[in-house]
Amino acid sequence: MSGEDAPAEQQNAVDQKQETKPAEEPKAEPPKTEPAPAAAAEATATPAATTEKVPEEETFTYRALVLTGYGGYDKVKLQVKKGKPALKAGEVLVRVKACGLNFADLMARQGLYDRLPSPPVTPGMECSGVVEAVGEEVTDRKVGDKVMVLNRFGLWQEVAAVPATHTFLIPEGMSFEEAAALPVNYITAYMMLFDFGNLRPNQSVLIHAAAGGVGIAATQLCNTVKDVTVFGTASASKHETISQGGVTHPIDYRTKDYVEEVRKISPKGMDIILDPLGGSDTHKAYNLLKPMGKLITYGTSNMLAGQKKNLLAVAKNWYHQFSIHTLSLIQGNKSVCGFHLGYLDGEMELITQAMNIILELYKEGKVKPRIDSTWHLEQVGDAMRKMQERNNIGKVILNTEPMPEEEKKEEPKKEDKKEDKKKDDKKKDDKKKDDGKKEEKKDDKKKEEPKKEEKKEEEKKEEPNKEEK
Repeated sequence: MSGEDAPAEQQNAVDQKQETKPAEEPKAEPPKTEPAPAAAAEATATPAATTEKVPEEETFTYRALVLTGYGGYDKVKLQVKKGKPALKAGEVLVRVKACGLNFADLMARQGLYDRLPSPPVTPGMECSGVVEAVGEEVTDRKVGDKVMVLNRFGLWQEVAAVPATHTFLIPEGMSFEEAAALPVNYITAYMMLFDFGNLRPNQSVLIHAAAGGVGIAATQLCNTVKDVTVFGTASASKHETISQGGVTHPIDYRTKDYVEEVRKISPKGMDIILDPLGGSDTHKAYNLLKPMGKLITYGTSNMLAGQKKNLLAVAKNWYHQFSIHTLSLIQGNKSVCGFHLGYLDGEMELITQAMNIILELYKEGKVKPRIDSTWHLEQVGDAMRKMQERNNIGKVILNTEPMPEEEKKEEPKKEDKKEDKKKDDKKKDDKKKDDGKKEEKKDDKKKEEPKKEEKKEEEKKEEPNKEEK
């Protein structure tokens, strides 16, 4: 019996009593007192039901990272949101355990990534977690399923409502951190190498940023094909790691011209080049292709210089933007492809096909995400700084577990040390500048000395002439 039917039936019972006992009608008080407790119980039950709904719908809270405006690391703030996310048909509610940090997130913070809505907005394109609730029309996911998620944005938070089709079951033995590191990097690398690149045995591939998330994923995928030669650019300190990971020829792009280094080893050039840099580097990449070679460009990281948008870097990148006439492509027997996973959010069937293959390769032990570091949501600024300054080898992960109080206490000390280091560095720089100025003054004095001597010599020569006059 539903709660709505109860008052009507109680009233019917009273009416029946009144009809069967007409003689007792003058004594109306006892019949009236019988339903009173039930009515009182119902009256008290209604507010109780209301108070039970309030905690569920209104007092539910969760933490979320919010981009409050474009600029530096401090523009991403940890906030508390109220209200449980409402599920639409076809959606699931995921309790997020770990989130992936991508280069696109860094560009989005500066307003350079158009797939993220305007602030305030929660970033995050990938995460992993556990299904907490299932919406209508969802048949292939259930509460308790461990899943990884790929979405356009909105995943840097403790709970997220997402389409069930954007979730993938986590294989046995894969950690939440690995699962959060997999979707963006490995789908990007796979679709570039195999859908666009048609990678085959005995080919050569140039991978820029070979120590990054996409770089390591691409290297591992290249190693699934027989006799593929991998050239990878990275700073010298990362060469040992990327060599162990499968890069055949590591190149230090900071101290050497990678074009010359490639030509020394492979004079004809490359079969496939993955270019996340943009600008003048795309021109170099095209000229490095062999006949029948393929250039896949998938980013413009050269635009990113410093915490905030650098207009000079942006302008320089656009000025050197690569463009080519179709006749040049025909005569050169080369192809140029563009890839942007953010614009494939309506092609989940394609993405799912790629992900299924990647997960099979994981189960076979042929690919495995490399985790560089894990940070609490409270430390998102440090996590972004590490990635933007190119100090990571592999994936940078955000952990949704609240930061322990002990670590919170240590954070100010770390900040103080950072500030002290900045001050020391500034002092050193100022000292160098002062020393430089002093050296310049010394050099100027040295330069002036010969001039003074010349003047003296001229004056000496002029003395006899004056005497003769």
